[in-house]
Amino acid sequence: MCGRYSMTGPNPARLRERFQLGDDIPIRRRYNVAPGDDVLSVTTSREGERRGDLLRWGLVPFWAKDPKTGFKMINARAETVADKPAFRDALTRRRCLILADGFYEWQPRPGRRRKQPFWVTRADGAPFAFAGLWATWHAPDESVLRTCTIITTTANDALAGIHDRMPVILPTADDETLWLDAGAPAPLVQQLLVPLPPEAVAAREVGDAVSDARHDEPDCLDPPEPETEPSLF
Repeated sequence: MCGRYSMTGPNPARLRERFQLGDDIPIRRRYNVAPGDDVLSVTTSREGERRGDLLRWGLVPFWAKDPKTGFKMINARAETVADKPAFRDALTRRRCLILADGFYEWQPRPGRRRKQPFWVTRADGAPFAFAGLWATWHAPDESVLRTCTIITTTANDALAGIHDRMPVILPTADDETLWLDAGAPAPLVQQLLVPLPPEAVAAREVGDAVSDARHDEPDCLDPPEPETEPSLF
């Protein structure tokens, strides 16, 4: 799965140019993006033009009775996304990019209660786009909530020892363009829902600060504290 990620750079001007975000969307560094947060995204207009966007992470289908449904739908599995009622319409009509420069996974640690967090990035350190879907939900008070989910796939060989799933990262700008193309048939874009090659990712251990979903500070990327032997006195 993908339950936490980061967007620590590059500078806003370069990010706007790279993903054609426009000038109106606020950009700030995030070290611990969590479900329920508003996240930096790219959607398209009805005419197919790109637009920078902020979407709430956790997809709420239009037919949902309660927006809390979104906390159960932060991810969509690539293997079933075309069949699940919550996602299949969005796969056809409302695909988006969700921008990041890393994501976190937790690995069990033998003999320890807390899992070891890892920060996973592209090997070249460049920012990237998760393959995402978005939806619009209308509340009884007529307010509108726009939400998204990140598609996941099986982990590649480099990450399988940490977790058995990983988010779908679109490898090139051309793949991002295809993903956003509402005219592209679903079977074609589904071919993009595969893991990055093992050599295209890098992972390193980080400290436990990131395990607190409310903590969004640079120390989320600090290395773990060295373990000390318990004192006998």
